[in-house]
Amino acid sequence: MFKNNPSILLSFLLIPLWSFAQYTDQINSNRPGETMSAFAVGKSVIQLETGAYGISQKHHLLNYVTNGYGIDATIRYGMFKEKLEFLADVQYQSQLYEARLITMDQKALKQTVLGAKYLLYDPFKNQEKKVNVYSWKVDKSFKWKQLIPAVSVFAGANITSANNPYHFSTKAGISPKVILITQNHFGDGSWVLVTNTIADYIGTEFPSYGYAVTLTKGLNKNWSGFIENQGYKSDFYSDLIVRSGAAYLVTEDLQLDVSASASLKNTPSIFYGGIGFSYRYDGNYQEIRTPIEEDPVSVKKEKKEKIKKKKRFLIF
Repeated sequence: MFKNNPSILLSFLLIPLWSFAQYTDQINSNRPGETMSAFAVGKSVIQLETGAYGISQKHHLLNYVTNGYGIDATIRYGMFKEKLEFLADVQYQSQLYEARLITMDQKALKQTVLGAKYLLYDPFKNQEKKVNVYSWKVDKSFKWKQLIPAVSVFAGANITSANNPYHFSTKAGISPKVILITQNHFGDGSWVLVTNTIADYIGTEFPSYGYAVTLTKGLNKNWSGFIENQGYKSDFYSDLIVRSGAAYLVTEDLQLDVSASASLKNTPSIFYGGIGFSYRYDGNYQEIRTPIEEDPVSVKKEKKEKIKKKKRFLIF
């Protein structure tokens, strides 16, 4: 009976709505891609994103081959504000390096990054998402406002150990890292575009500048797939990487993923594939709600319609 009565459904849609800040009902993970999303996990929420991968490299000019494996882990924690997130990102890699006259075992922390991310702008904050109950096509169609992205900034530091085989310097060091992040949701929200503009190892002998672009599509309530392009350039090392994979939502707080990546050049050529999972603990989260602001354009239209109705009533 309820489904066949649009007026009852519409009355529910007109009840004052609320905005629920950064926290989402389902886990929001950066895996299995390499881009960082614009939104935080939510105040007092802690999230682990980790996985293992295998990697193979071949340099066609220097004539060497490496094969190995790695483990990466990111811990994200929302603190002080809904828009603020602290994170620690660690990557360990072990590989066998083989050249004409040299064979070496290389093992070290390839990456250690500590930092914080803050949401600067959310285009849909405190705004009602109006549902057209009469047209599914109109409700799911593209809207021009979706071109305006959410914007965040990440600031952190690389921590490098001495005699690290994956680093350009034999000395231990700390260097700044900054990322500008944008995120768009298109159509019904199942298409998500994330971009990262990256400045890395700032102030060192070999600063690195790069980008990463990820397009994700929600296939159904459990499955999602993505494609990604990543590029970085420095005088020490430059590359272009393409990446693709899928994620499966097991529960609201647990996600599994698989991905594969390859370089677009052969100095060296790189291929690696990995599996992983993301888990969220939100037992300490307290829901923060703020009233949704009315759209000023819609308010003006409603006022004009009321005035017209009054005039018609006076005429009759």
